[in-house]
This record gives sequence, structure tokens and C-alpha cells, in this order.
Amino acid sequence: MLKPTLFCIHGLWATPATFNGLKARFEAAGYRVVAPALPFHDRDPSLPPPPALGELTVEDYAAFLVTEVQRIEGPVILVGHSMGGMLAQIIATRVPYTGLILLSPAATAGTAVPALDTIRTMLGVVTKWGWWEDPTRIDYDRWRWGIGNGLPEAIARSEYGALVWDSGRVIAEMTLPNLSATRATKVDYKKLDKPALVIVGADDRTTVPGISRATARKLAGTVDYHEIPDCGHWLFWGETQIRIGDWIAEWLGQFELTVAD
Repeated sequence: MLKPTLFCIHGLWATPATFNGLKARFEAAGYRVVAPALPFHDRDPSLPPPPALGELTVEDYAAFLVTEVQRIEGPVILVGHSMGGMLAQIIATRVPYTGLILLSPAATAGTAVPALDTIRTMLGVVTKWGWWEDPTRIDYDRWRWGIGNGLPEAIARSEYGALVWDSGRVIAEMTLPNLSATRATKVDYKKLDKPALVIVGADDRTTVPGISRATARKLAGTVDYHEIPDCGHWLFWGETQIRIGDWIAEWLGQFELTVAD
């Protein structure tokens, strides 16, 4: 039985390691799982960031991902967490895809929801002069409050320690989409007509649940939507990751039947 490839896109300041747990589970179940590192995201986080990173745009990330997807033969499910969820929607308008899995997706230009929690999380980043054109990295206290909320302290420290630098310009285009000359995060939702699975933590303080609800309403295909009580933005640990894996496994069943037929 031919199974679709799961193409996994990590989020802001993150790496493909985000998906290690789910990757192991679904590879054991016979799926091919591809999780590329966005440009410069495979660099040792202890090293100073390359200046060119701060100049990369959402379009640079999207073009890179389109090229990577085009290397894959057969059906592809696009999986994205946070910024990766936003990027998955953008590239789904450009490449053939079979379905979307959006985990705490960041807002596109059409799904933005103003939230004080998001502002508080990002405050330490966007108050530094030149943040919109320099490499950036969030400090631990802000990450712990807005992204790692709900995690045990040991897990939070470990996950934060793996973070890398990211592009200030990308953050600017995400947070101020209407000021971007290219409207970089604009998505033509009429093209997103394949089945989608959307999952978000009810206590997400970064990509607040309102964004996922707006995304689910915008998508043109059938949508399975789950909101996890007492769960923040970071989904990849403990029982939360197991629950998400179970939902994904159940949802993927429809594609195995389609491909087999």
C-alpha cells in the first residue's frame, strides 16, 4: 500500500528536531517523513548568526520549501508547526499536495487575530532597534511564558537550548503583513481545497487559538479541528504529543484508502 510522504516544516527559531517524536512514530508505521531545515537553521546555535539570515524573507523560505517538495515523488501531506503552518499554507498554493496538517499555525495575512498575549511574547524581540533586518532570537523568559507555558521546567530548558537564530525580516512580514510590499503571507484560500487537520492548544499564547479557528474557516477543503485544553504552543512532549499522533494517524487513514484504490 502506497502511503503519502509527510513533509514537515518547523517553526520560528526551531529546527527539524521539533518533529523527532512524530517522525519516529510514523516512520515505524511505514510513512516516509521529510523534515528539512530552513536556510541557516542547521547552524550550531552557539555560533554567532550569519548577518545574511536577518535579510531572508518569507518568500525565501517559501521558495526553498517549494524546491524541496518538488523533489518528492508521489502524494505529499504538508505538515507545519507555528510559522511552519503558515508556510505550509503558502506553498500549498504552489505545489500539488494531498492534505494539510497545521499544528498551532501562525497567522497569514487573512487569519490574523490581534492578541495581547502574542504581543507580550514577542515584546523582547520587537523592541530591539533593527530587529526587522537583523537575526533574532527570543530570550528564555519570554519563550517560557509565551511558547513553553505548561511544560515541565526540565523540558522547557532543553527545548529552549536547541533554539537557533531566525530572520528579523520574516518576523516583520509575519507581524505586519499589510506593511509588506509583497504581502508575503497572503494566501489564496480557494486553492486550499484538500482535507486539512488543524490542532491548537487552548492556552496557546503565541499563535492564539483564534488564529487556528480563523484558518479552519478559511480553508476550502474539509477540516478536522481539535483544540487541546490546558495546552500551550509547544505540542511536542508527553501525552500531548501522543494525543496529536493519534489524531494524525486516524486522519491519515483516508489517504491510505484513496491511494490504494
